[in-house]
Amino acid sequence: MSETLDSAVQTYIQQHRASFLEELAQWLRIPSVSAQPEHAEDVRRSADWLAGALKTTGFPVVEVWDTPGAPAVFAEWPAEEPDAPVVLVYGHHDVQPAAREDGWDTDPFEPVVKDGRLYARGAADDKGQVFFHTLGVRAHLAATGRTSPAVHLKLLVEGEEESGSPHFRALVEERAERLAADAVIVSDTGMWSEDTPTVCTGMRGLAEFEVRLSGPDQDIHSGSFGGAVPNPATAVARLVAALHDADGRVAVPGFYDGVVELTERERALFAELPFDEERWLRTAKSYAASGEAGYSTLERIWARPTAEVNGIGGGYQGTGGKTIIPSSAMVKLTFRLVAGQDPARIERLVRAWVAERVPAGIRHEIHFGGSTRPCLTPLDHPALQSLARAMGRAFRQPVRFTREGGSGPAVDLQEVLGAPVLFLGISVPSDGWHAPNEKVELDLLVKGVETAAYLWGDLAEGLRDAR
Repeated sequence: MSETLDSAVQTYIQQHRASFLEELAQWLRIPSVSAQPEHAEDVRRSADWLAGALKTTGFPVVEVWDTPGAPAVFAEWPAEEPDAPVVLVYGHHDVQPAAREDGWDTDPFEPVVKDGRLYARGAADDKGQVFFHTLGVRAHLAATGRTSPAVHLKLLVEGEEESGSPHFRALVEERAERLAADAVIVSDTGMWSEDTPTVCTGMRGLAEFEVRLSGPDQDIHSGSFGGAVPNPATAVARLVAALHDADGRVAVPGFYDGVVELTERERALFAELPFDEERWLRTAKSYAASGEAGYSTLERIWARPTAEVNGIGGGYQGTGGKTIIPSSAMVKLTFRLVAGQDPARIERLVRAWVAERVPAGIRHEIHFGGSTRPCLTPLDHPALQSLARAMGRAFRQPVRFTREGGSGPAVDLQEVLGAPVLFLGISVPSDGWHAPNEKVELDLLVKGVETAAYLWGDLAEGLRDAR
């Protein structure tokens, strides 16, 4: 039965592949650059275009949701079964700025197919990965003979992700009842490589700080006063030096309390990935791997919390010398957080740590720049297993697991909706997100379609059994 279903899915996709790509090209021609005010109407036009495409796909409910910034698109397709699990798909329809003079070989908003690749801004990030769900759900219906998906399917496609999603959290909170789901599928991500399909299981969170230290009320002569009054530049240097211990661990007391540690299975799965550290270092434009002792490079960037100095300054920065004690100094810090860490608690810990280490005669201010929470879906979660099975069927091989070292708005969905977040993406590192000549591999795009076609039936069973 499974082979018959797979064959029906594949046949349907091949029959509709050309029209699917033609429609995607129409959408890619819309320069929906949310970061540039002159493209505000284009971002709205992109939302309206997507809304029309989703109606044509068959979604009975399609709405454009206004925000104080760019509009989002919401769509909903109820299942026939009243007890069907509810699944929300997230993506975004805005894109990064792009111009021919940036180094593009062709017009970034005139899609070009060459050597099995589709080149255009948004081809991979994120219009292509949003749009594969339209053909995927149609293939699911055609192959199963259903008139509605096996799950209660919802889509939320925002219009400000490339501008930092400034209104996304408020939108999710305001519309939480409409967005309620048993699982969230994020299709704004990638996989390890063309030959190694992977599913991401989590993302790190983030907490940002700026610490400002003040000493004398103005710069003063280092000969007349040096060695007799505290120097804020010295104080900030000592603060930074104390941030890590000799093993590369963050030295803020209580920082690691509650951290969800890697399991032995997770460590083994990470180790199985074909990771070339020398190549990775070349990509990082760096010369040696470094970090917390006892962990591999992948473990450090995916599953361990960190503290980084993003900027440090104070005193004279010009040519030559200037014999002063500066009146002020500063440091910008970011902490990447993992499951089990609460940004609000990290803020309290950092504030207390700084206050304790600032010497007498130095005043300090700490500005907390905001945060995102980490998210993690356990490997044995039924929804994650469904996604891995669906992707494995599409790629004809077992799927491996990764995590993301960065942060994103998907975490807001997990926190507000209380649903596990799963990552379904088919983009590969060579796709060049945010860079000139962004592209998507067409065969992988079709694999995304196929994965989505298999996913809804598997998720319907997996999530229903888990209740």
